[in-house]
Amino acid sequence: MTIKHSQLVDTGFVQALLSKNYIDAFAHLGMHPVSGSRQLVVRCFLPEARKVTVTSLDNKKVAELELVNDAGFFAGTLGRRTKPFLYQLVVEYDDTQINIVDPYQFQSLLQADDLYLFAEGKQLQAERFLGANWQQQQGIDGVNFCVWAPNAKRVSVTGDFNCWNGDQHVMRLHPANGIWEIFIPGLKPQQHYKFEVVTQAGHCLQKADPYAKAMEPAPNNASLVCEHKAYQWSDNYWMQARKHQQWHQQAMSIYEVHLPSWRRKGDDGRHYLSYTDLTEQLIPYVKQMGFTHLQLMPISEYPFDGSWGYQPVGMYAPTYRMGNPTQLKQFIDACHQAGVGVLLDWVPAHFPTDPHGLTQFDGTHLYEHEDPRLGTHPDWNTLIYNYGRAEVRSFLLSNASYWLREFHFDGLRLDAVSSMLYLDYSREPDQWLPNIYGGRENLQAIDFLKELNRLLYQTNPGICMIAEESTAWPGVTGQVDNNGLGFGFKWNMGWMNDTLSYIKRDPIHRQYHHHEFTFGLVYNYTEQFILSLSHDEVVHGKGSLLHKIPGDDWQKFATLRAYYGFMWGHPGKKLLFMGDEFAQRDEWGHDKSLDWHLLQYEPHQGVQKWLQDLNAFYRATPALYESDYQPSGFAWLDCTNSAQSVFVFIRYAQDISQHVIFVVNMTPTIQSGFRIGVPTGEDYIECLNSDSLFYGGSNVGNGGHISSHSGHYQNMPYSCEVTVPPLGCILLVPHSMTVKRS
Repeated sequence: MTIKHSQLVDTGFVQALLSKNYIDAFAHLGMHPVSGSRQLVVRCFLPEARKVTVTSLDNKKVAELELVNDAGFFAGTLGRRTKPFLYQLVVEYDDTQINIVDPYQFQSLLQADDLYLFAEGKQLQAERFLGANWQQQQGIDGVNFCVWAPNAKRVSVTGDFNCWNGDQHVMRLHPANGIWEIFIPGLKPQQHYKFEVVTQAGHCLQKADPYAKAMEPAPNNASLVCEHKAYQWSDNYWMQARKHQQWHQQAMSIYEVHLPSWRRKGDDGRHYLSYTDLTEQLIPYVKQMGFTHLQLMPISEYPFDGSWGYQPVGMYAPTYRMGNPTQLKQFIDACHQAGVGVLLDWVPAHFPTDPHGLTQFDGTHLYEHEDPRLGTHPDWNTLIYNYGRAEVRSFLLSNASYWLREFHFDGLRLDAVSSMLYLDYSREPDQWLPNIYGGRENLQAIDFLKELNRLLYQTNPGICMIAEESTAWPGVTGQVDNNGLGFGFKWNMGWMNDTLSYIKRDPIHRQYHHHEFTFGLVYNYTEQFILSLSHDEVVHGKGSLLHKIPGDDWQKFATLRAYYGFMWGHPGKKLLFMGDEFAQRDEWGHDKSLDWHLLQYEPHQGVQKWLQDLNAFYRATPALYESDYQPSGFAWLDCTNSAQSVFVFIRYAQDISQHVIFVVNMTPTIQSGFRIGVPTGEDYIECLNSDSLFYGGSNVGNGGHISSHSGHYQNMPYSCEVTVPPLGCILLVPHSMTVKRS
């Protein structure tokens, strides 16, 4: 039977493809039966090709296709073959020849269950079918590209494998869910790609893959096809033990790090450390300093260095700055093998307006709200996720799960939670819309946070979910079943603001602001707090911690050491930003290394040694962490001595015979013969003193044993007299406890 030319290629399809209108490319391109006959036809679109031959996969020639359109459409029948088979196209150009396994001969790889959960907003592994994933069809290896763009007129994959031609790999649309898909054989790791999205208005957008697992840096911002070899983890002991870890009753001392600026290398000191460098340098340092956890500031790919990662575009792509995803896994693996947990800053509150990112992804407000009163952040000029849209929830839920599951992070710290909770956050009265009940609460965001915490704790036993929430929102760490948000911990922003305000004051004036050091205990048991001195406290002209403190250098360093002693004694887990542990003088700059050269000077060495010893004592002393969130774990002995600016309190383990007494003097006056109440009649030992010469102090203290005497004082049955050093903090333990610890 003779096949007419019109049966080989449909002119309407050709016109639609070239004009970038939607047409079902899979219904026309590839291998198809010819209507009204038993013959098969193969059609392809290969601009600038000179000759196209169809062969079997073992290179047996089947047919030569005819150029039926000058734009590059080829078509031809396959002779006597009547049953579909796998084939390749041998394509000859003027200067080269390539073999292509035609992607239009393959069926969809999407699974109904995956699509159902995605559309329901309950998908935790969307990145396994959306984005670019290595797959195999009928024994052929390739990459399955999928993207959600329900309002696009047409979507194509463009890349260095098709000369960035948007007409080359037009994707298959699944109308029921708005997902576009194509399986492309023969690709290699590290090849670049984007999605060419044609809007209903005919505009052609070049978008990075929202689910890309690697991206190239600006200005090109292309997504990268990742390696498909699975990483072999060596941290099984850590991961199994983590499942049974009760962090609320364990020591947690967190070192917050901005990896690109912790330390630099190179002759000019401008080059980032690689993950290999960080494994060799950062992990031993964290171990030496006694921190239990690292917390990484955001590492999802971000184009603008000055955002510090808080304006991510590639939510699934670890930044290129320190290495590739495999090297990041190696770093976390090494942390776990060294006994160090790793937390990650995660940013679900907003995203930037970079044109290659999520903004108006398919020509409509897909990920963000259309109304700027709901969809824009006035403070940061960024966009707010539409938490009420199921597919957006699946995008975020899957992303959070991805970092925990694929990279073995031990928890997530959520940035800017307050901005998610309130519809009027940082807005004037006419700049926001109330919820359906007329209130200011963002009900959709609240529901999302509850579902996020419930699902992640359920699927990742032993993790920590941490909220940066700066208001008095009730129940941030409350159980979801009890109308709480379900976080494990909350940063104590009130404590941070109050205590920093206190140490900024001249010592002579601190007596009038005594409550700023004590007020944190008024609400301490309303949430499960982390005491945080983060990067936000040492940027934007706020100065370093050392710089905030008045007085000469001796007073500055002494006050900082005493403040750290008070912090490590106060109930709550601890977080300290890098550089604070050795009293960096300048505020933090993201584009340079910390000032490690300061450690040649004794005062900076002293602060570092003090932190090291505080961490060691903290980790070895259950009284300082077992009962952080129980009133029985803390008691004031003296919280009203504003005239002398001295604070005295006691920390108890669950075994109350195990206790530590803290005495903190926030003036430069030595307090001799200072009487304090104690719970036992045995001798006490001054186990740590921030004024020791070893830490750069004046060596005022109690050295040796301190005898206790009977007689009630400060609600205790015994008392003792101590010398409290100027701007100093001393820690006292009963002699029997010292024996138990030895």
